[in-house]
Amino acid sequence: MRLDTLSVLNAERAARRAAILVTDLDSGEQRLVREEALDGDPLAALLRPRLASGRSGIAEVEGRRLFLTVQVPPVRLVVIGAVHIAQALAPMAAAVDLAVTVIDPRTAFATPERFPGVDLVPEWPEDAFAGRLPPLDRYSALAALSHDPKIDDPALTAALRAGCLYIGALGSRKTHARRVERLEQAGFGADAIARIHAPIGLDIGAVSPAEIAVSVLAEIVGALRKDSAGLRRDCTGARP
Repeated sequence: MRLDTLSVLNAERAARRAAILVTDLDSGEQRLVREEALDGDPLAALLRPRLASGRSGIAEVEGRRLFLTVQVPPVRLVVIGAVHIAQALAPMAAAVDLAVTVIDPRTAFATPERFPGVDLVPEWPEDAFAGRLPPLDRYSALAALSHDPKIDDPALTAALRAGCLYIGALGSRKTHARRVERLEQAGFGADAIARIHAPIGLDIGAVSPAEIAVSVLAEIVGALRKDSAGLRRDCTGARP
């Protein structure tokens, strides 16, 4: 691999952007396809499913053998609210290889004893995203579970603006209706707000915190697999 190609690939990795290195196994020629340029690439039909699967491998195109080195950022799950559901959700999400972060400014809830081994941020979401945490992006899922608008709303706003692959919020339909009103006042359109899964989780009749956590994780995995090509729509939806 040429040094300049490696430098670009490393830069894409650091910026949490997907890319595919296409290597012609016969000639040794290489080229890098960034996710933002995939639609216009002549091999788009081949590269898109590879990006979706995240798996590298050999492919044959018109008699040429190509090796496709796929680089996809690890998916993050940011949980807002160190509540009982979050306690059950965090280890489940880690078991399916999601990088979990729990954010809650209420230090009585956000404790290492309640969340052993979890990346725990006892700060307000807006402070956490402006501080040590990397910004949300299209490879992030966000579950707002605090049931407190002062905590959840700033996180939901950030997730909508970032075009996260999944956004969910705890609360009844009445609670969500009030949430919609607040987001509309903040400048978001109906299409953007409709991306929020609320009430959060698949409708499986879940009752206990652990059951709700199962329903939330299943919904996140469904969103990831249905829209995992790394080219998610720009759904920020904020009005000028």
